[in-house]
Amino acid sequence: MNKANTSQGTIAPMSPVDLMAGPPPTHLPEDPASSELDGEASPADVVRRHPASPMAWAALADEARDAGADDVTVYAYARVGYHRSLDMLRRNGWKGHGPVPWEHAPNRGFLRCLATLALSARAIGETDEWERCSTFLRDSSPTAYRELLD
Repeated sequence: MNKANTSQGTIAPMSPVDLMAGPPPTHLPEDPASSELDGEASPADVVRRHPASPMAWAALADEARDAGADDVTVYAYARVGYHRSLDMLRRNGWKGHGPVPWEHAPNRGFLRCLATLALSARAIGETDEWERCSTFLRDSSPTAYRELLD
């Protein structure tokens, strides 16, 4: 590609940009709570040690649901995990949209929180939240959508 001459000087050639490619996938760092959750630690204890951990909040929401807790309790745990996840995603380059692949294990805490938030929203009759969260999950990771909501 030739450089164009102007009265101001020379313009460097531009690299081609694929405007249809969309944002790159976001890959969260390893979640330190994950290894603790694989052991005997209770999710509540892990949340106390790692309150910013999406995986810990996802495990706490799952434990509450499996123990028969009220849907509002499950919704609250999932919502906290979802918001902590958004903070972490933004710190790692996410701009509010784009892929967050299930295949990258550290992303799974966020994706699980989002799925649980969607399901518990539906359970308490929060239809708009169910639709928004389930669409967000499908758009973030079709694999997570199939694994967690189908």
